[in-house]
Amino acid sequence: MQDQSETVRFLADPATHGGVPVEVVETHGALVFLVGDAAYKIKRAVRYDYMDLSTLDRRHAMLARELELNRPAAPRIYRDLLAVTRDGGGLALGGPGEPVEWVLRMWRFPTADELLAVAERGALDDRLAARLGHRLQAYHRAAPRRDADGTRLIADILDELARVFADMTEALGAERIARFQTDARTALDRLAPLLSARSASGHVRRGHGDLHLRNLVLIDGEPVPFDALEFDETLGTCDVLYDLAFLLMDLDHRGLRRAANVALGAWLLDADGAEDAGLAALPLFLAVRAAIRAMVLVQTDVARGTPRASEGEARRFLDEACGALSLRPPKLVAVGGVSGTGKTALAAALAPWLGQAPGAIHLRSDLERKAMSGVGETQRLPGADYAAARRTAVYRRMMGRARTILSAGWPVVLDATFLDRGNRRAAADLAAGLGLSFHGLWLAAPAEVLVARVSARQGDASDADAEVVKAQLARHPEAGDWTALDAERPLDQVETAARSALGLC
Repeated sequence: MQDQSETVRFLADPATHGGVPVEVVETHGALVFLVGDAAYKIKRAVRYDYMDLSTLDRRHAMLARELELNRPAAPRIYRDLLAVTRDGGGLALGGPGEPVEWVLRMWRFPTADELLAVAERGALDDRLAARLGHRLQAYHRAAPRRDADGTRLIADILDELARVFADMTEALGAERIARFQTDARTALDRLAPLLSARSASGHVRRGHGDLHLRNLVLIDGEPVPFDALEFDETLGTCDVLYDLAFLLMDLDHRGLRRAANVALGAWLLDADGAEDAGLAALPLFLAVRAAIRAMVLVQTDVARGTPRASEGEARRFLDEACGALSLRPPKLVAVGGVSGTGKTALAAALAPWLGQAPGAIHLRSDLERKAMSGVGETQRLPGADYAAARRTAVYRRMMGRARTILSAGWPVVLDATFLDRGNRRAAADLAAGLGLSFHGLWLAAPAEVLVARVSARQGDASDADAEVVKAQLARHPEAGDWTALDAERPLDQVETAARSALGLC
């Protein structure tokens, strides 16, 4: 291997950067030199089973590929490539001499803006989680399509896991490994037609490949993915839902299931129904991602000379992988009531805890209406968009999406006024027709409370105002056979009552 010690000393020397202090960050495959508002990254001269950086040409090619992959999504981070050159007897950065190393030059961002840091300080709220889902759907739509077969891609990963896990029975537990392998293979056999069909219809793309909280950062308040996997085109080629699954798994593992739920819902909304049927594969995708994290933790411990240091967390990852594959029948829940009763707040609180992680898909009529009209969530729509025919179309869209998602094995929470009894019957009939359980929750509160709530709204997808509330109340809506809940109470009390009604307590 090439000796890089001279280059490392040169880049770590403040004199190289006009006297500005240098902070060095080391990873298994790279060194990053943080200097003021800039970051300089070199690849280590190493060779692993999965990554060969042993020659200058290979390191140059990998840095060039990293720049090519990441700059379109993160132009505020990725700048250019520079050569460390030998000029005379010393080294220079970007000089005219012969290159002895290559450097990826980037703009430095505050550590506090990394999404992991944002999450750890409790700032990954619903609004940001939704922005994350929207941003990643745009990222995946822009990703280049690939011809690889989706079934083969997952089968190859399972083959590799089986090979590596054979030497990890002491660290992970033989019974746990066997359960994962059996359940994952069973799931793959069942899902093979779907995975192959998804690849044939364009869902397999050159994705990020390493999409977790450490590889996302806020820039001007918007989440931006960076550090896409560049060293293996096969590993970077995957079903877009598998790409997203890494983030969903990471969030749930860190106790952020609600953020995962919201992000998934926003990602699906922007896909305009094209990804709903693919949810059948999400349990397998989540399981494989969690199993890979278990493998990497064990491998990292060995590489650091601290075997079994992360054994507890590695086993937890593999337990989560097995849990993801333990499927249960989905259910349909509907939350109805006049505008201002808190339907959306209740639905958002319940959805993460219905079914397996990251929970039920929350379908909100206000968002479906805005999506149908092609406008932003907070852009007000004209009255024509709330006419009877348009309202019928919104419910039809919601019910259609719900049918697809339920058929994929995933629970759904419908969030709409459901003032028309026909729409309530349609929801119950949908579940019955699929042989699934249904539960309707009906929220009610005094008129003055509802008027005050809608009048105080800001930046919300609902366009309902005081006049809309009064018109809805004039229709004398009633709970019928749905479970009635007193929505005048604080949300936590309403949620407790709803959870009891749904058997979630």
